[in-house]
Amino acid sequence: MKANCDYCMNYVYDDEYECYTCLINLDEDEMYRFISGRFNDCPYYKQGDEYKIVHKQI
Repeated sequence: MKANCDYCMNYVYDDEYECYTCLINLDEDEMYRFISGRFNDCPYYKQGDEYKIVHKQI
């Protein structure tokens, strides 16, 4: 699956570092691909659903 980190639930803004980071503990090879922008087939990709909580309330 081709995954775009911008839409992943694990890709969040870190106030301490003032940048977006991945919440998953990546190993050395995965981290290199992530930083270099070649992390296309992410096994941890999870589509973000901002309205999931709203669906439960209805």
